[in-house]
Amino acid sequence: MKLGIVVGTIRQGRQTLKQANWVQKTAQQMEGVEVEIVDLADYPLPFFAEPVSPRYNPERKPEPAAQKWLDKIAEFDAYVFVTPEYNHSIPGVLKNAFDYFDWQMKRKPAAIVSHGTVGGARAAMHLKEIISEARAVPIPEFVALAHMSDVIDDDGNLSAEAAANPYGPQTALGNLLTELQWYSNALLTAK
Repeated sequence: MKLGIVVGTIRQGRQTLKQANWVQKTAQQMEGVEVEIVDLADYPLPFFAEPVSPRYNPERKPEPAAQKWLDKIAEFDAYVFVTPEYNHSIPGVLKNAFDYFDWQMKRKPAAIVSHGTVGGARAAMHLKEIISEARAVPIPEFVALAHMSDVIDDDGNLSAEAAANPYGPQTALGNLLTELQWYSNALLTAK
């Protein structure tokens, strides 16, 4: 499974990259998984303003910045979107990135790892709907961490206390990634 971990914010001082590093470290320990962090900060996109919906425009010619983003996302078999919660939803930059998609995520599984107030659960719920509209397959489970920056360091290491909890975030993330890999394998076989 070629897994893309998308960092869903570009905000200065963001903590989301810590969580993405944690997801990457965990995924790298799985057999048959090739993983890459895709940081939206590396894909500066203007606000989506194409005159026709990307899915219904056979004449579409995205501008170079958008094409770079679309080409990168198309490379993956599965996704983990790592997002903070802003105002009870996802960051605008992440929603804007989704607005550019036509069929890059079609029939591919996507999971969510979130943080923020109530673990970013409201952002995760909104993002599931957006993933579904991208014609991807949202994984039912998600990992939501409140006070994430207190339990994950800059390198993506979980605190000793959090790591020792057999029902804690590491177990939840392991279960999520196992489920994501199952869906990825099943969908690749079905294609």
